[in-house]
Amino acid sequence: MRGEQMTVKVMSYHLFIKNIHSRMPFRYGIAELTAVPHLFLRLECLVDGHLMIGCAADSLIPKWFTKDVNTPYQQDVEQMLNVIEEACRAALQAEQQKTPFDLWQSVYSALRAWAFQISVPPLLWGFGASLVERAVIDAFCRRRGKSFHLLLRDGSLGLQLSELHPSLSSEALASLLPEKPLARIAVRHTIGLSDPLSGSELPASESHTDGLPRSLQAAIRFYGLSYFKIKLSGNWEADLDRLRRVASLLEQECPNGYAVTLDGNEQFEHPDLFKEFWCRFRELRDLQKMHRSVLFVEQPVHRSRALSEDVRLTFSQWTDRPSMIIDESDELPESVKVALHLGYQGASHKNCKGVFKGIANACLLESLRRTQPGRTLILSGEDLVNIGPVALLQDLAVMATLGVRHVERNGHHYFAGLNGFQTGLQSMMCKAHSDLYQDEARGFAALQIANGMIKLDSVTRAPFGLGIEFDPQEWFIPKEDWRFETLQEETAQF
Repeated sequence: MRGEQMTVKVMSYHLFIKNIHSRMPFRYGIAELTAVPHLFLRLECLVDGHLMIGCAADSLIPKWFTKDVNTPYQQDVEQMLNVIEEACRAALQAEQQKTPFDLWQSVYSALRAWAFQISVPPLLWGFGASLVERAVIDAFCRRRGKSFHLLLRDGSLGLQLSELHPSLSSEALASLLPEKPLARIAVRHTIGLSDPLSGSELPASESHTDGLPRSLQAAIRFYGLSYFKIKLSGNWEADLDRLRRVASLLEQECPNGYAVTLDGNEQFEHPDLFKEFWCRFRELRDLQKMHRSVLFVEQPVHRSRALSEDVRLTFSQWTDRPSMIIDESDELPESVKVALHLGYQGASHKNCKGVFKGIANACLLESLRRTQPGRTLILSGEDLVNIGPVALLQDLAVMATLGVRHVERNGHHYFAGLNGFQTGLQSMMCKAHSDLYQDEARGFAALQIANGMIKLDSVTRAPFGLGIEFDPQEWFIPKEDWRFETLQEETAQF
């Protein structure tokens, strides 16, 4: 394997877009999602001299990468597409490399230099690099005919931990990763800021026949959920009132117990403000059980201050604080080390922030866990309304490899499975991933969740999550033929 001569070279790229519409609004932070362009990247790569197709996909989510309230969504989408195009051009210009990791490093470095010149935020240009990274990994795994997990552990993907975290120079990658990928993973169900908690909160005028649950109560009963992620708005009274109502429902619907994480959505401008909020939350008598059930808090402080000296000062004086991780502030390979120094317990993994970067972060945390066994260290699994047929499966393949046992999943809730895609593609997915998708009486492929768990066997056996021969040019609109106005036009008709 590693002894063989390996080469990887990107030969061409094409972008395709599919407009997708949510079955219910998803409100988080400063944005509400009802429709979104879902982008597919198709790379032609020479892998060991053989031309292979590699794919990656992601939704062009409003306001997550920049959190700029002043820019219209169309401008945000255009900026995302510009970054992705630049990443693809950097991949084309890159010399032939020995491994996918070497190629990613070349693209990442070129994009970092380009973005610095025109002040593009790291989270955004990192997203562009990650799409190329995922498509290259896909092409490489397909050529080798082995799973992501196997090729990562045997060194074929080429990840050099010391390149991202010098302190790991003496550590073997395989020794810091689970020997086997997970066979199943628990769903951590997101409770958005406007999500109905019970059937009584559904508008009487709404008529839905897709057969999937809409309220939190119905979702718990339908999927057997016990892990939850609750979005915070930063409005203390509104958040505490909603937490009371959520707590009451969870205690009623989850008699065997539940666990929650809180997503601060960067809504607290200073760490002291979050400290005040947390103390209020902890002191309320009717929230005691929920308080004890909180696993960690995700990115409460705005990215402009989340890695500042203010955080270190607040944390140093706050000895009984909850476990906290960074999410939006996990911009660069060094970000997690800075966060740990300030007093955070870790970071989130999302493929859109970088596959190799996330794996290196997981290895750093595992190495520290072994040398500091009493220290709480967390790598969580989160997503941005991830959906199939590509993005979700590649994400699950990485989560299974890292051994992340519960992961935020909300794409299946805000979108009706693969209902927005062609029936032929849905049928292919159901056949290749019958443990993950089923087309039952509802008439479309829906994600299968039983007792709060997703089965991963078909995902971990596939090259990089996706078990079908998939070429987006057969299914979707070329980027050059797509217009932002079509998203608005379709939404008006939806």
